[in-house]
Amino acid sequence: MAIDPGLRRLILPTLLPAFPGLTAPQWAVDLVAEGLGGYVVFYYNIADTGQLRALTGSLREVRPDVLLSLDEEGGDVTRLGHLTGSPYPGNAALGAIDDLGLTERIYRAIGADLRATGFNLDLAPTVDVNTADDNPIIGTRSFGTDPARVSAHAAAAIAGLQSAGVAACAKHFPGHGATHTDSHLEMPTVDVPMGLLRERDLAPFAAAIEAGARSIMTAHIRVPVLTGDLPATFSRPALVDLLRGELGFTGVIVSDALDMRGAAGIAGSTAKAAPRALAAGVDLLCLAGQCDQDLVEETIAEITVAVDAGWLPVARIEEAAGRVADLSAWSIAAARAEDAADDGIGYPAAQRAVRVEGSLIGLDSPLVVQMVDAELNIAAGRVPWGLGPHINGTQQLQVAIQSASPEQVRALAGTRPIVVVGRNLHRQPAAAALIEALAPTNPVVAVEMGWPSAWRPAGVRAFVTTFGASRANGWAAASALGLTG
Repeated sequence: MAIDPGLRRLILPTLLPAFPGLTAPQWAVDLVAEGLGGYVVFYYNIADTGQLRALTGSLREVRPDVLLSLDEEGGDVTRLGHLTGSPYPGNAALGAIDDLGLTERIYRAIGADLRATGFNLDLAPTVDVNTADDNPIIGTRSFGTDPARVSAHAAAAIAGLQSAGVAACAKHFPGHGATHTDSHLEMPTVDVPMGLLRERDLAPFAAAIEAGARSIMTAHIRVPVLTGDLPATFSRPALVDLLRGELGFTGVIVSDALDMRGAAGIAGSTAKAAPRALAAGVDLLCLAGQCDQDLVEETIAEITVAVDAGWLPVARIEEAAGRVADLSAWSIAAARAEDAADDGIGYPAAQRAVRVEGSLIGLDSPLVVQMVDAELNIAAGRVPWGLGPHINGTQQLQVAIQSASPEQVRALAGTRPIVVVGRNLHRQPAAAALIEALAPTNPVVAVEMGWPSAWRPAGVRAFVTTFGASRANGWAAASALGLTG
């Protein structure tokens, strides 16, 4: 279809797609020159620091204020550290430590890493209050279960990031922490009264706004009292009446990825989700993790159709484009000399988060058994985790959760102590059964590197909680067990 060039120029700043490869394809470079809002960079775009700087630099040469973003939360969700794991503990560990100054320093260090590699927008921090132990997508990405604590750390994280010249994006509005399903796969529902939503889920967003967050990301979740049958991303009552009106947010509203089932599944496609999100009040549209030129052009076409049909006013697109331009201008004004690296800050921080219940005495020369995940946090992806990189001379065994047998493990361990390492053990009955079957014959320590729950296995010598599975968390656990020497 023929698209008016003026309308195309107006639409482009509202788009935040991705592209494949370690170098930007020509179409991606050309779109920056045309006025595209920016890009989301994923793990598959990153090989090493030198390559990444060359990639972002090639786009900034075309337009210095282009928004280059990624999901760098520290902890379990890392793009810069996707090959090794993040050197920083994530939000759950920071919330457990409860040192606001430390949280600000960690996020300032993350911001310095991002600025040094060419980024000016971090799709972080997660400010959801994780009240569901079986939440499959938030978990250790949350600062905790207490709205006041999450609010305080959200503000500290935003201050740290933005002091490094990187815009923060508080997510996932109006709060993804009480969900039991993953919006990548379906549209979760949080069916609570408005009073509870304000008191529990909205409090950290109010704190983020007060802290000056430059952007806020929507959630593809349904809150019947607020959004009816629609996800928040498509809801004007959520984004305009509540977020803009009641909470007073004036920055950029960013959508979560529109290819997720919670959005594309409702609209019919990723491209069709874009004009619905714009009409609801979104300013910057994250399109998809797997994106190409065809999807960008299809999205522009669908937005044009909505304008021609009369249900998406041109004034709404102008408003969105203006907010994105303001964010881009802020990123230029906030540019600063590269901070000195805060080397190693994450490792002692992760050590402060470790909690030990029971005794670690007499656990010499253990067999370390890592439970291979049966479940995968889609937002985190496949990032290395565990104690493995940090222990030398200690025998290790990786076992599949569903097929591991006590006899296999016991035969290898003999009479030695056994350290079982897992994530979200409380959600995996087979893992719990293995630990409890080993405890009567061997000294057993369980190491929980996922979301901490009230569950504790019977008969174990000790239970160790790390509040995350980053590289720093793994080192901290190995250190606590005396295995790093």
